[in-house]
Amino acid sequence: MKPILLSLLSIIFFTSCSKDEVMLTPTTAPVLISVEEPMYYPTIGSSTWETKSIQTLGWNLSAVQPLLNYLVLKNSKSFIILINGKIVIENYFNGHDANALWYWASTGKTLTSTTTGIAQQEGLLNINNSVSQYLGTGWTSENLTKENLITCKNLLTMTSGLDDTTDAVDPASLIYSTDAGTKWAYHNVYVKLQEVVANASRQTWSNYFNTKLRDKIGMEGNWIQSGNNSVYRSTTRSMARFGLLMLNKGKWNSEQILNENYFNEATNTSQAINQSYGYLWWLNGKSSYHLPQSQFQYPGSIIPNGANDMFMALGKNDQKIYIIPSKKMVVIRMGDAADGANLALSDFDNILWQKINALYQ
Repeated sequence: MKPILLSLLSIIFFTSCSKDEVMLTPTTAPVLISVEEPMYYPTIGSSTWETKSIQTLGWNLSAVQPLLNYLVLKNSKSFIILINGKIVIENYFNGHDANALWYWASTGKTLTSTTTGIAQQEGLLNINNSVSQYLGTGWTSENLTKENLITCKNLLTMTSGLDDTTDAVDPASLIYSTDAGTKWAYHNVYVKLQEVVANASRQTWSNYFNTKLRDKIGMEGNWIQSGNNSVYRSTTRSMARFGLLMLNKGKWNSEQILNENYFNEATNTSQAINQSYGYLWWLNGKSSYHLPQSQFQYPGSIIPNGANDMFMALGKNDQKIYIIPSKKMVVIRMGDAADGANLALSDFDNILWQKINALYQ
């Protein structure tokens, strides 16, 4: 914050018989006003990214090394903290560097969610419409009545009602379990949204994504097909750029890339079953949550040590984007699994946030 001293002046006009005079007369004492530092956005096409020191923030410098030691111990490849868009911490480990690509895993689901929202605001699709409207009938093994119940929003919220025991997304593998909207189950069928966007826009998914999202914020990277999964790969800074876009509610500099209404829907509870899930985003600070491959409802917040307003993109083997609006903070972690292999959440999250909190508490 930068204090600006403003002297409030009033202009009093005095008129005489002989001539006009203008006099400035102070009428009040000086007023001290605090002005927020503007959000910083790194330049597109440039490797320059402004930094902010821990000392300037008044953080605890002695807490940095324990955090970095933990990241190394837990098989991390890279780690970034942004405050107000500027880099506060950026480290690479285990042979990784700033130019190396790494997979996003399910963290990339949020790229699909965001791009779907962009397609909707362009009038290409409506997430409340049946998926069949964009893919045609027969994209599942369900009868037509049940298949037509599945909307694009069901794919965004993990409530398709399809059997979740397989990652395969061919029609033979997409089998009825229950009516759409009545069960939350973490399922790879969300990837069909990429086909929806491609068909609705009449271009390839990659081309639409690159034009409407990636290139507009200066990201690098590409989609690759890995078995049944469409996986994004990029540098760590590219992931941080996306995190910064979402910290600013879909806005990059003066351009509203994703409209704020969709952003708000995506980053708040999206259905009544799993309070901690939006549109392919995980939400902290809720009263309960569900985990992948489980129908059990757990009480409390997903990451107790994390801020209540934090929303997250979480990927296999601990790929992480954490966004904390109240702190104007984005945290990125890429790497191998911290402990055992996992789909999204692990004990690593809570301990990591204990270490991060020590920086400023």
